[in-house]
Amino acid sequence: MGEKVCMFVWNHFTNDARVLRECTSLSESGYDVDLVCIHDPKEKNMPYFEERSENFHIYRVKRYPETLVALQRLYRFLIKNKGIGTLFLILWILLCFYLPIIFVPATVLIFLILKTELKRIIIKGNVVVRMILRGFSKNYVIYHSNDLNTLPQGYICAKWRISRKKLIYDSHEVQTSRTGYDGPFHGWLEKFLVKKVDSMIVENHTRAKYNEDLYGFYPNVVHNYPFKQISNSTEKVNIHEMLNLPADEKILLYQGGIQIGRGLDKLIQAAPYFHEGTLVLVGDGKIKPQLVKMVDEMGLNDRVKFIPKVPLSDLPKFTRNAYLGFQVLNNVCFNHYSASSNKLFEYMMAGVPVVACEFPEIKRVVEGEKTGICVNSHDHISIVNAVNYLIENPNFRDELSNNCFVARYKYNWDTEKHEFLKIYNA
Repeated sequence: MGEKVCMFVWNHFTNDARVLRECTSLSESGYDVDLVCIHDPKEKNMPYFEERSENFHIYRVKRYPETLVALQRLYRFLIKNKGIGTLFLILWILLCFYLPIIFVPATVLIFLILKTELKRIIIKGNVVVRMILRGFSKNYVIYHSNDLNTLPQGYICAKWRISRKKLIYDSHEVQTSRTGYDGPFHGWLEKFLVKKVDSMIVENHTRAKYNEDLYGFYPNVVHNYPFKQISNSTEKVNIHEMLNLPADEKILLYQGGIQIGRGLDKLIQAAPYFHEGTLVLVGDGKIKPQLVKMVDEMGLNDRVKFIPKVPLSDLPKFTRNAYLGFQVLNNVCFNHYSASSNKLFEYMMAGVPVVACEFPEIKRVVEGEKTGICVNSHDHISIVNAVNYLIENPNFRDELSNNCFVARYKYNWDTEKHEFLKIYNA
């Protein structure tokens, strides 16, 4: 067996394409990889342990501490069974009266745990501690933290020991300028911990330059390219049949997280003006209920369709249905402005031209390889014009599609993984 690697990621590892590629490449190159992620209690069939190969194992830690689970179950039981709940409340009040030193503080603590922000802190703290314990469970040589939310775990496991280990910080996002990371704490934490790492990875040179301006060093760049799909497979899920659409209907596809700042509201605003086609959004996320409501209020249920998130391995079967794909991020933070997201290259692998935002990394690929049209993603009319041009000029659309098939030989993980492995080999 090769050197032991412990990799941390703050998700369930069901649709994390980048982490899957990295773990696969390391295991195929002789490293013994253990990936530590989070178990989802809502998924009854999700295992706590998986053996993907002889050298690649997955460990999922429990999200909730047992005490909190027991409290929540008891609370729900008492609310549902009002008679028993009333008796329990009377008994508890009497105990508070006769044993105030014990039961009054306990009452306050239980209230804080179940009804305030303390609950979220306890849950996150539980995950962090369990990850650290898993990280100390074997004699790992290298620790690999994906994003800032697992960097403290990697730092403690790698550096808080007599024989210090190597620590790699793989930042998939711009941690100091991204949606939901607006406070100063994240910037302070990264600034403190980034000095402790042995190597840092970012996904493109725009972000590397940003990091250099911020911290004084230029990190390694490993682009977010997908696995190569050169087989020209025609296997696909029949979206037309699934959504009861005519066989010749053009699918105008967005695939990915249904999140704020991704221009999805602009796509829906644009939909009534498309000369042909049905806008199909594949994925789930926080703002999906808002978008569904928006579609209903605009009377666009026949022009806009939603499909829930699909497994990563099945996604290409959906992508191949598309006449064109969308990647229309909005410039709400530097993280979006500097992105070169995975879906851009997933469309490319399937030969699907894109209507994309004109941010530097995305524009460099789309216009450089002639695989789509860049637009002002904040203006739905700009999106409309690009879509209608591709609809009205099918020969030009097919030319862009052929360019995608050529470009995928360049923008794929089979070529990029050598840059990734160089970091480990060094």
